[in-house]
Amino acid sequence: MRDRVLIYLGLFVFVALLTYPLWHALAAGSGAAGPEDKLPQQAKNCVAPRDYMRAAHQKLLLDWREGAVREGRLTYAAYDGKTYRVSLSQTCLEQCHTNKAEFCDRCHTYAAVPGPYCWDCHVDPATARRGR
Repeated sequence: MRDRVLIYLGLFVFVALLTYPLWHALAAGSGAAGPEDKLPQQAKNCVAPRDYMRAAHQKLLLDWREGAVREGRLTYAAYDGKTYRVSLSQTCLEQCHTNKAEFCDRCHTYAAVPGPYCWDCHVDPATARRGR
């Protein structure tokens, strides 16, 4: 029966140590905000709202790829009714987010997400311009 107190104490210490980062961050009131977007000056709207793009840009890009490659869909009707060409390098990086290092790479590095395999097939427009 005396072991019950030690077991409960051990479980309490284990749970406290396991959840320490969570309650410490809540108590400190500081969460990791992440890198701030550098919005493009020349484009007023993105193909989707900012919150959606932050959460699901990879899904959008995969849908674009599947639609273009397998179904031949080369235009995208955005949430605001505007149509865009389905192209990572010629729509997103050529028209809006012209600096891959500041836009894509910075967030992927912060989130510790391995480099996207987009660049296995696509060429960064800025790199291509320098190489000409």
